[in-house]
Amino acid sequence: MGKWAVIYSSVTGNTRKVAEAIAEAHGEADVFRVQDAPQDLSGYEVVCIGYWLRLGGPDPLTLKYLAQVHDAQVCFFETHGTERGTEHAVTAFARAAYALGDGCEIIGTFGCQGAINEALKEKRRNAGPDDPHGGAESLARWERAASHPDAADLADAAAFAQAMQHKLAARERYRAKMAAKMAASRQPADA
Repeated sequence: MGKWAVIYSSVTGNTRKVAEAIAEAHGEADVFRVQDAPQDLSGYEVVCIGYWLRLGGPDPLTLKYLAQVHDAQVCFFETHGTERGTEHAVTAFARAAYALGDGCEIIGTFGCQGAINEALKEKRRNAGPDDPHGGAESLARWERAASHPDAADLADAAAFAQAMQHKLAARERYRAKMAAKMAASRQPADA
């Protein structure tokens, strides 16, 4: 397996923790804050990009960086205040994909809850009835998110990295098998 770049944006530390779990599970990875990430990613087999959600998509620093990523195998990971698998979380992956530069292939995604920034929670506490982030339901969701990412989330992030390694290895075996099959079909038949 080749070297990975694990790039993250984090305000509360949630996404940084997930980035570190992914990098540690892979074993051979360089970890960068998005502000410090290289523009030339050609030396990396996989580029993992992690972000927190803002307005249903990646945060502004990550959005700006995504447009600079070209011709790479990409994994996304995100932290958010909502539960895993919600439409909000899934749509954010699509928005991240849309922001990528040309020639990228998305090989996997991982998301988990993360504690919400206190400043944002304070702003939302006084939200009006028409605000989808206000009300008792949001307060309960924020409370559930407050303990995340937890040990189980970080173990899941590590398992995600291992699954991506397995996926890439299986794909390489398949490609080698197909190349050998094509080469054999081009050999003249013995008479």
